[in-house]
Amino acid sequence: MCGRFAFYSPSEATAALFGADASITVEPHYNIAPAQQIAAIRKAGAVARELVMLRWGLLPFWAKDPSMGNRLINARAETVAEKPSFRAAYKQRRCLVLADGFYEWKLESGVKTPYFISLASGAPFAIAGLWENWQDKESGESIQSTALITTAANDFMAAVHHRMPVVLLPETADRWLGGDNTVLDDVTANAPELQAWPVSRRVNNARNDDADLIKQQSPSPPGSPD
Repeated sequence: MCGRFAFYSPSEATAALFGADASITVEPHYNIAPAQQIAAIRKAGAVARELVMLRWGLLPFWAKDPSMGNRLINARAETVAEKPSFRAAYKQRRCLVLADGFYEWKLESGVKTPYFISLASGAPFAIAGLWENWQDKESGESIQSTALITTAANDFMAAVHHRMPVVLLPETADRWLGGDNTVLDDVTANAPELQAWPVSRRVNNARNDDADLIKQQSPSPPGSPD
């Protein structure tokens, strides 16, 4: 599962890295949580790509109400092509969710310690995603939403958590947006090199959103304040 992540790199430069023009400016965030608006790149026509903001938590076009998105923040790579909630988007509406790192929690001495995980290079990356456009039949309200795709942890991540997001670099991102159905397996088997370090438990509260959240810290002793 991936339930929190960060994106703080300049949005224009990051969008260009993945072949998109940035017509919007994205504010840096260090503790992005479900139901928030997140930066993503998707196809805009046959060739062009656009940077957009999508609500985190996928709302299938057939959902009866927006609350369903609260349960669909992640899609498993192993089943995304078959699950009714995701299979239409998998075939037709893929996207790249921009990130600099993500958080996972590791149980240590009876306490869950948050870790920040990023590329070993420190560069921004993309997480494979899906998007949908949901419309309320009565009010006409429209919500564009997204889910992140997760996969089994590689050897590095297994020391922290048993799942991880599908991390894409520009070349694998091109394959994902282009409809390649083998790229998820390839990235799972050959994930980019990562780094990880413990951070403050302040990240547990989504209201905290500052650069100090990603700073390396020694794990806090049990019973200490967050």
